[in-house]
Amino acid sequence: MPPCFFIWNFALLRCSAFFLLPQARINFNAMWKYCLTLVLSCTVCFVHAQQSDAPKLDSFLNALAAHDKFMGSVAVTKNGTLVYARATGYADVAAKLPADGETKYRIGSISKTFTAALVFKAIESRQLALDQTLSSWFPGIAQADKITIRHMLSHRSGIHNFTANQDYLSWSTQPKTEKELVDIITKGGSDFEPGSRMSYSNSNYVLLTYILEKVFKQPYAKLLTTYICKPAGLTNTYLGGKIRTADHESNSYKFLGQWQLMPETDISVPLGAGGIVSTPADLTRFLRALFTGKIISRESVEQMKPVSNQEGLGLFPMPFGDKAGYGHNGGIDGFSSLCAYYPADDISFAITSNGANYDINNIAIILMSAAYGVPWEMPPFSAYAVTSEELDQYTGVYASKDLPIKITFTRQDNTLIGQVTGQTALALEPTGKHQFRIDRVKAEMTFDPAAKTMTLKQAGRVMVFTKE
Repeated sequence: MPPCFFIWNFALLRCSAFFLLPQARINFNAMWKYCLTLVLSCTVCFVHAQQSDAPKLDSFLNALAAHDKFMGSVAVTKNGTLVYARATGYADVAAKLPADGETKYRIGSISKTFTAALVFKAIESRQLALDQTLSSWFPGIAQADKITIRHMLSHRSGIHNFTANQDYLSWSTQPKTEKELVDIITKGGSDFEPGSRMSYSNSNYVLLTYILEKVFKQPYAKLLTTYICKPAGLTNTYLGGKIRTADHESNSYKFLGQWQLMPETDISVPLGAGGIVSTPADLTRFLRALFTGKIISRESVEQMKPVSNQEGLGLFPMPFGDKAGYGHNGGIDGFSSLCAYYPADDISFAITSNGANYDINNIAIILMSAAYGVPWEMPPFSAYAVTSEELDQYTGVYASKDLPIKITFTRQDNTLIGQVTGQTALALEPTGKHQFRIDRVKAEMTFDPAAKTMTLKQAGRVMVFTKE
């Protein structure tokens, strides 16, 4: 991403907010640049997580739940054996239905890795080729005669991201036919010359879903089961539909002083770009099966892998210290997820969440620190109390002379809420007198009621806003 100012945005398709470049707008997975690096300054070597690590990890996840930071499930696998798994929070908040190891979550853009594997399955059976052009199936799309399967897998097609459209949220909960979605994508046109640069676009993987169905002459849901779930032994993974909590599926939520139910994107919209349902345990099995040749050949996996720490064909780099890892993250509605595999040590982890008020990258770092025997500390959680009267002095609309955005702060009971115009709202956590933070986006805000200013610190930048 080029240097630019940051705002928070619907980073994960209607669900979780994030400080983002305004150009990024809405997508299933807009924050991948930020959360795919599990970097430690030390060199790490594997040791089995000690017995004492599990209670400490339990305490960490309990603290997240107690402070309304995280609802979801995690898993860590070594040599194909589950060495740690834990679920916390509720699958259904209103019904007080607790999550457990069988609770399933929408995994958003991790679905793209499954879809990419299916594309390589088609390539191996000579039904597709990386250099085939889109014009073979959808000639009406701009520059279809120049756009290849490789371009689409690597987000270098230039096809406009339909989830970035202004009207997207007005129809995303309604069913869409192939013709309707292709018409929407076609109308979006091309953003740049194919192959000239990378720009994340869900349109690529929706179109790849349709192409797979045409070449295999089977629906995507059946392809997923036949070519991935059965060979990999995945028992809780499938293309989603209407959420059914009675079948161990989870609703999703956002936190604004309390957990609020999020609307459901109709699965006919994301399809193979973001429509799969799974569990952390299944995701770790999937990645191991992928890298050990049980789904596609090892040669095909090598083509999927990122080169020179850049995006790959369905996989992104996820280094942990000096360990090379590969995976993906995702989000849809209030769901967020992250998974990776470290081939040299046969370690994998996965996180699925149906409500995150915390940066799940931090959770990933702690999970991997425990797996690799790296010391880690329990993060602090604020206990600073403020009254509703105190919060009232911060409410209002704030603007910066340097940035073409405004942030509105309102109060909901004893919670201060911030919202960039046209974007989703975020709950602020008090940390001191006039001081707040948003853990999920690593942002700090300091108010000066007398001067009517708010100073925002995030990603190494300091920005001053003045109350109108």
